[in-house]
Amino acid sequence: MLRNYITEKQNQLKNKTMDFYTPSGLHIFFQYPVEGVDVEKVIDKVETILPHHLLSEVEMIIFGWFDEFEERSINAFYDDNALYISYLQDSEEGLYDDIIHEIAHSLESAYGYQIYADEKIKEEFLRKRKHLHDILWESGFKAPLSFFENIEYDKEFDQFLYEKVGYDRLASLMQGIFVNPYAATSLREYFATGFTEYYLDSDHKFINKVSPALYEKVSFLQKIKNLDFDG
Repeated sequence: MLRNYITEKQNQLKNKTMDFYTPSGLHIFFQYPVEGVDVEKVIDKVETILPHHLLSEVEMIIFGWFDEFEERSINAFYDDNALYISYLQDSEEGLYDDIIHEIAHSLESAYGYQIYADEKIKEEFLRKRKHLHDILWESGFKAPLSFFENIEYDKEFDQFLYEKVGYDRLASLMQGIFVNPYAATSLREYFATGFTEYYLDSDHKFINKVSPALYEKVSFLQKIKNLDFDG
């Protein structure tokens, strides 16, 4: 019993101080340990695949559990140069997805003008929303068109998609329109899911076929010279 107690206390102390820095200087901190997933391997993959300038807004990744997760029904978010990621992870693929998605959101503050100013992805998003409205209406899921014309996140609209339609049914109905159901919830999520898909599929065929304007925008972001405010 004493040995178990000492071991437990040692593990608790280790967990409290467990953190590391990547070669590029990214600080990885664990509020709680991530079990069953090789975090260092995933972080290394992220830093290897993404161009360095697309990581410039992230200084720290914190693994733990935060009030926002329960309040907003999410498992990751970006805020003030840090990614907050749930310590509960099922796979390396899922963790990679979470990190890339939140990196996409980090870019909106730094490169929002380059991403949204020409309104190309907004126009593409709204066309798809209108198409989705028509499909759902014909399938018996009736909601006002104004729901679909709002590019900002709307909790009521999200609940309509998640609870009334259901993400499984939605995924079937919107096949070939959005890369996944979450992409339909807002313009910002449309961008972030497309950005993530770009890095999940190395040949980019799916995102290019489904959302060509979004594909072109993410491709544009790959070169730092395109993001130079001085031209």
